[in-house]
Amino acid sequence: MRRSPLLPRRQVGFLVLLVALVVALVGPLLPARPAAVGAGTVRAGTVRAAGPVAAEDDLASPWVWPTGTHEVVRPWEAPADEYAAGHRGIDLAAPLGAPTVAVADGTVSFAGQVAGRGVVTIDHGDGLVSTLDSVEPSVSTGETVQQGAAVGVVAVGHCPVTDPCVHLGARVDGRYVDPLPFLPPAAWPVLLPESAWPG
Repeated sequence: MRRSPLLPRRQVGFLVLLVALVVALVGPLLPARPAAVGAGTVRAGTVRAAGPVAAEDDLASPWVWPTGTHEVVRPWEAPADEYAAGHRGIDLAAPLGAPTVAVADGTVSFAGQVAGRGVVTIDHGDGLVSTLDSVEPSVSTGETVQQGAAVGVVAVGHCPVTDPCVHLGARVDGRYVDPLPFLPPAAWPVLLPESAWPG
């Protein structure tokens, strides 16, 4: 019996799994770049860093982190289509009352309540818009803000009161995109003891 030149299915499955594992381990180490409009990229995981918000952010990145912590507790989940379920942004862990800042220069296009939650939306020009959900606004519609300027404080809303967060959304030309590639990587990751690992 002659052997087929193709790899058996088990070996192909193993190779696919191995490639996926390498990408998952090496991907977060690569520098972040803004995604193309409509890209369904997901960079899931938790990155923790402490310190001032704007001071430690990479100036080459278009945005700064909107909170003092850089812990993504829920990543972007691309919807299958415009009306399908998904998570159109990222959730950043942040204590109630913590300041939130503008991720980039722009004009406040909305500051108020949406479905009982505080929201600040900033138009950055060229079709790029950021939204901070679960924020008590300290700015008004029409106000010009600079990158890193306070726009409000973390409030109850998108996440439960026991695990407060700020939801950061991004739109380009009206389409939701993953905001994480617009943000710089955390200045330094904090290694946690194995006993603190939730998994």
